[in-house]
Amino acid sequence: MIKNKVKHNTLDKIQLDKLRYPIGDFEAPKEKNSEKRKELVLEWKNDISSFPNRLKKVIENLNNEQLEWKYRPNGWTIKQVIHHCSDSHINALIRFKLALTENEPTIKPYLEAKWAVLQDMTLSIDVSLSILEGVHQKLNIIIESLSESDLEKRFFHPEHQVYFNLFELVANYAWHSNHHLAHIKQAIAAKGSY
Repeated sequence: MIKNKVKHNTLDKIQLDKLRYPIGDFEAPKEKNSEKRKELVLEWKNDISSFPNRLKKVIENLNNEQLEWKYRPNGWTIKQVIHHCSDSHINALIRFKLALTENEPTIKPYLEAKWAVLQDMTLSIDVSLSILEGVHQKLNIIIESLSESDLEKRFFHPEHQVYFNLFELVANYAWHSNHHLAHIKQAIAAKGSY
């Protein structure tokens, strides 16, 4: 009897992890070949630059009640995910600029779970969609301009106690865009059952 309960809990954790990371967890790229790196950056840049339009297309017919659907039990609502993306991608833009203009700066982490419940989360998603459009235009032109040496510029993340270079940051924000878009699609597919 106890063995079955442990197995059931393990399955629940596996299922929860699939809901939490529908496209898999982020894995930092290790590619060293400069031509392959250029191809990857172009692919990631396309994911980043297209994210606001892809997001709008997925949510265009949702009403206010549907924006409150969650992508997993105890997860964020679609509305919170959209507002989180604007917060997160504003921080990404700042991190790119810091790394490009300072020598290995230390960035300021933020408590995203606490940000996700602040009063601005009650605003219309149109506010965050507008922010995402502008921020992604800026990210797009910055990423297009990155040289091979720029991709090696890095910043220190005090929460993780590691340095991240801009090659990894481009990959991370392409993943982040796709990750949260998958969350929203998941919430829509679940039709409010979480």
